[in-house]
Amino acid sequence: MGQDGIGDIHFDNTELTQVIGYAALVVILAEGGLGTKWTEVRPVLSSAATLALAGVAVSVGVTAAGAHYLVGLEWRQAFIVGAVVSSTDAAAVFSVLRRIPLPARVTGTLEAESGFNDAPVVILVVAFSTAGPVEHWYALVGEIALELAIGAAIGLAVGWLGSWGLRHVALPASGLYPIAVLAIAVTAYAAGALAHGSGFLAVYLAAMMLGNARLPHWPATRGFADGLGWIAQIGMFVLLGLLVTPHELGDDVWPALIIGLVLTMVARPLSVVLSLTPFRVPWQEQTLMSWAGLRGAVPIILATIPMVNGVTGSRRVFNLVFVLVVVYTLVQGPTLPWLARKLKLGEGPEAADLGIESAPLERLRGHLLSVAIPAESKMHGVEVNELRLPAGAAVTLVVRDGKSFVPLPSTVLRRGDELLVVATDPVRDAAERRLRAVGRGGKLAGWLGTDNATAGH
Repeated sequence: MGQDGIGDIHFDNTELTQVIGYAALVVILAEGGLGTKWTEVRPVLSSAATLALAGVAVSVGVTAAGAHYLVGLEWRQAFIVGAVVSSTDAAAVFSVLRRIPLPARVTGTLEAESGFNDAPVVILVVAFSTAGPVEHWYALVGEIALELAIGAAIGLAVGWLGSWGLRHVALPASGLYPIAVLAIAVTAYAAGALAHGSGFLAVYLAAMMLGNARLPHWPATRGFADGLGWIAQIGMFVLLGLLVTPHELGDDVWPALIIGLVLTMVARPLSVVLSLTPFRVPWQEQTLMSWAGLRGAVPIILATIPMVNGVTGSRRVFNLVFVLVVVYTLVQGPTLPWLARKLKLGEGPEAADLGIESAPLERLRGHLLSVAIPAESKMHGVEVNELRLPAGAAVTLVVRDGKSFVPLPSTVLRRGDELLVVATDPVRDAAERRLRAVGRGGKLAGWLGTDNATAGH
């Protein structure tokens, strides 16, 4: 649709693109936080934070060196490029990883990293794009630490207050709950930014707290947030497609590919190894996480910051980042499932988790759990009475081959079955933990210690 296409639309407003891009990023981070399970993130929180902070520093330094010595960029431009592309894109990571059956530690680390690392990267890009050089590196590190601390504190506070309020205040219509949840998340960003903290970290943490708070009408809220996230991604790519000028990209293709090679083959693997080896992460998982540092529209939006600030050569920086992101996203995204299979990370009982959705039955003070049994699940062959659900939970319906029936205690469950489980409020979490335990460990789960292991995931 742009000036080199059939639409001949002339659009070069970088300020508007940046503002809308920031707004879209807030929505994307909120959607990602709402879908992040605390049980998956908690065991890997320290390693994800290390990868998002120390890993970013390593990636920026190595990529900037490659851009300077191999491509010939000035140091300031090289550091801007290194900082911009060192941010893994939350939208790309969330959309790809949730479709690949990977171990909970891998998905938890990558999702938390993508939610955390936007904040320090934005601070770095702004610092490198302001007038004058960065004189003292320790002052920059202190500024990043302070902004992250303020953003984290505000995000956790807003998320806790918002979830408490939504559980204790009855809104007049169920359709207001999704809007209220997103409004609380956006409020966290606004409060963090006004307090000179990291608004991006604040919105992600607030949304993560809301997403794990068992709020009313949660399925509708998740669907609403998911739809807004897709609209934000589509809007970002439309604006960026209009902003870029294709005939200017020709001279920057090979330099962008070279910088991309340094990033994907040297900088990202080195940052993963240095950040995760102290946590004894297996080399197979480190290899996959090295390749899964997906980039999307967010780095391109960050590349508009030096353009708005009038940095010399910023248009070339934008073009380099645009080409790099498009090419390497097309290469990395489709190859992730293949690499996971080669590393034997997409198979086994850890990947055969149950798909469980919950709908609240408010007047009855209960929950209706919809359970899908995947092909590899160890729940196959287990009788209903062998599930040993807690008192107050029961399997009320089984859907098999398109037909539904009320199960007997002796009914044998099969792969591909869908179960409806009714649970009262006090035992809802225990029932879900027990179902996941049987899905991973079979009918002997619990005696073999599978219940406790599952609770950590």
